[in-house]
Amino acid sequence: MLILRILALLAAFGIAVSVVSWILTRDRRYLGIAWRIAQAAFAIALLLMVFLVGERLIVL
Repeated sequence: MLILRILALLAAFGIAVSVVSWILTRDRRYLGIAWRIAQAAFAIALLLMVFLVGERLIVL
């Protein structure tokens, strides 16, 4: 769970930096970067949760 928290903090920081960069420059590629960070963070979190559920099932 600590890994998920660290991932969430890093993703939130990356998204915030990208959005601020977009606001300052009005360059839409920063919104794309923020979207890709969000997608990657979601995919990694989902994969980690699947591994945790799998571990619980193996232990049972």
